[in-house]
Amino acid sequence: MLKSMRRNVKKLAPTLWLVIAAFIITIFAVWGGAGRLGEARAAGAIITIGKERISADFYFQNLRQRLEGLKREFKELDSKLIQQLNIPRQVLEQIIQETLLFQKAKELGIDASSEEIREKIIGYPVFQRDGKFVGFEEYKRILEWNRISITEFEESLRKEVILNKVMKVLTAGITITPEELWESYKNKSESAKMEFAILETEKIELKEEPLSSEIKEYFEENKEEYKIPERREAAFVFLKTEDLKAEIELTDSGIEKYYKENESQFKNPERLKVSRIYLPYDEKEKELILAEAQGILERIKSGEDFGDLAKKHSKDNKAANGGDWGLYEWQTLSSREKTEIENLSEGEASGALELEEGVSILKVTEKKPSRIKPLEEVKERIKNTIKDQKARELAEERINRLEKRARKEKNLSAEAPIIGFELKNTGLLKKGEAMEDIDSAGTISNALFELEEKEISSPIYTYQGVGIAQLEKVEIPRQANFEEVEEEVKQEFETIRKKEKALEKMKKVQVELKEASLESLAEKHGLEYNTADEHKRGQYLSVIGENAKIDELAFSLPLNESSEPVEFGEGYALIKILDRKEVTREDLEKDKETEKENLLGAKKNKFFQSYMSKLREEKKVKIKYDLFLKISSDVLSRYTKEE
Repeated sequence: MLKSMRRNVKKLAPTLWLVIAAFIITIFAVWGGAGRLGEARAAGAIITIGKERISADFYFQNLRQRLEGLKREFKELDSKLIQQLNIPRQVLEQIIQETLLFQKAKELGIDASSEEIREKIIGYPVFQRDGKFVGFEEYKRILEWNRISITEFEESLRKEVILNKVMKVLTAGITITPEELWESYKNKSESAKMEFAILETEKIELKEEPLSSEIKEYFEENKEEYKIPERREAAFVFLKTEDLKAEIELTDSGIEKYYKENESQFKNPERLKVSRIYLPYDEKEKELILAEAQGILERIKSGEDFGDLAKKHSKDNKAANGGDWGLYEWQTLSSREKTEIENLSEGEASGALELEEGVSILKVTEKKPSRIKPLEEVKERIKNTIKDQKARELAEERINRLEKRARKEKNLSAEAPIIGFELKNTGLLKKGEAMEDIDSAGTISNALFELEEKEISSPIYTYQGVGIAQLEKVEIPRQANFEEVEEEVKQEFETIRKKEKALEKMKKVQVELKEASLESLAEKHGLEYNTADEHKRGQYLSVIGENAKIDELAFSLPLNESSEPVEFGEGYALIKILDRKEVTREDLEKDKETEKENLLGAKKNKFFQSYMSKLREEKKVKIKYDLFLKISSDVLSRYTKEE
């Protein structure tokens, strides 16, 4: 795409620049209908890293930007998908990592010079034409098109330069030995063709239930393995957003007001799909190419398929796709081509457009005007969004009122019923343990482990609502007694029995392999039969997963000989190696520099991740999870799936 742009574009397309800008700088745009979210964001720091405090507003803006970018990739983006992708936490972690790196850069005295920033600017392909920088005026105009100041943009580049420099400094001492390189090359290049049969433990049936005495005896022999971790119990009140929606009354005027204030949310952009036939030329052959283009144009007018002609004659990188430039990429074409496209009707082809370095024939294959969905079409979506926002506000207001009373009297259990709240008990929870229906992430149980006995928590936010708790009981870690873990012990005892029977069966199959094929024996004994044409070390293998023993046998077992039964997490496997692809040190020499670069990069990355974990501990990173969850929940409420 950039090659084509450099060839044809006189002026850089604003839409292309927006795509690039999304990866360079946070654009602090006003997001419609912020409501009480603005107040929550003004509440203070969401992350503390050493002495530095990251504002809730900064997190909000970064999360908003990420989600707006994802909307371009996932047309069906909704709150469930956002939670599945764990986007809020990803954004939070990225902010933490970048802040840690900037702090480290300051400690090391690392900064970016004006010359380094200048080189960064002129090195961007979008600021080049014919391999040269477009010039300051053009550079300035591109930024103005997108309402980004030069100061703002160049500050983002300064940060990018600093991040790159500090990462280089931190990983500068990482090297690789010749033996590491050889082992890595072998692991990547060598492969084994194999067949294997699997017997999963769960498919073994025990004829008799184990006796209670056997289970208890097994427990006594292994009782040190059965421990109850620290658990905590609390009285709590939790208000589910979904439940409170029934109390929210909406008016037609309120719905209409939201619709008018947030029209951009309901706009279907113009759909304009374009195909192109492009023939490049130089001055010597210009007339010949123009004549060829006229011939193609005549064939189009006579009814020949545009896409077929593009495949045969076009010379740009879209030719193989019938010249299809899609709904967006055509906006990177030259200004003259874009002007022509805007004037074409759906299904209409242009004439032969003479450009600086070639001739272009365009066709608009689809043209639908932009459209704001009518209110009736999006009314249910608006209702859901407003109800969700108002229900969250109502839940927060009620919990805050309860918190004040409970703190004053130092008794949540006494105050909750007085003002009509249902008091519940969490039961004994391990740290991070989820609570079904209200807290799949374990936020409430984590909050309990931050409290002293009888202490009342601050409001605890989850994606399902908001609650408050008072710690009632702490049970210290202890040895489990048999009754508490009897079912778990029974399951483990049965698994051991099944594994013994599975091993016995696989040994029998191994003996029979002298007279029959592995595939036929797998069918006879009810095993799962598989093959792998190019198994490599460390590669995931069917239900077996990664298995060091199988990797070892893949490159040591004589061809066409059966292995002993190999244990894996869920059962046993028998393997036969049918063929191998092996490499020599001479082979490595051919690709040595590339292999060395790739391995060094991987090793540096591994070191870097480990270093960042230690730096995080050293700087005592603290996250205000209640604020994080509140902001995240409020943002996610904007992505209610339209019915």
